[in-house]
Amino acid sequence: MFSKSSSVAVHQLLLYSLLFLQTYYSLATSANSSTAKNFIECVSINSELSVPVVTTIFTPNTSSFTSVLGSTPTNLKFLEPSVPKPQFIFTPLHDSHVQAAVICSKQLGFHFRVRSGGHDYEGVSLHLINLRLVHVDIEHNSAWVQAGATIGELYYKISQKSKVHGFPAGICPTVGIGGHITGGGYGAMLRKYGLPADKLESLMLTVEFSMEK
Repeated sequence: MFSKSSSVAVHQLLLYSLLFLQTYYSLATSANSSTAKNFIECVSINSELSVPVVTTIFTPNTSSFTSVLGSTPTNLKFLEPSVPKPQFIFTPLHDSHVQAAVICSKQLGFHFRVRSGGHDYEGVSLHLINLRLVHVDIEHNSAWVQAGATIGELYYKISQKSKVHGFPAGICPTVGIGGHITGGGYGAMLRKYGLPADKLESLMLTVEFSMEK
């Protein structure tokens, strides 16, 4: 999977464009449905594509809320009943949904957290499940990776395209690539190839309500 002679550079890493969740600091377990409704309406107005509520937002009253909430936290204490839970979880389907989520969270006074993959030791956010595209371009020694993809998914996509290319990231396949690279990205091939962040050529980032490349 890894090459001794070359590595695939991440061409455009899409950061913070997957999962958004709004937290609150009370022990209440029921969410205000009107709050979630107002948020979705705001996101729909401020994004390029409409937001299908059924597949993008989860409240404590939603049957799948618990499974979505507990799908990946490494810190299992987060799942204990006494620990405050998100008021609702929003899973964007498009880049513009992320931008709109930032705008609407400010307008509505929400506190939100973003997870870009499978790990979060704080347990305050969830993985960006819907935006995990990986496109490997062997000809240009580059790859487009959305922030919700995991290291393992990136490695697998590279191995499908080449037997002599690789990427110098970590050894745990379930770590999210977005959080891994933005934190530098310590890995086994660090001494020879450097950090994954050193291989980052460009990125798309939501900053002050605008999408920048």
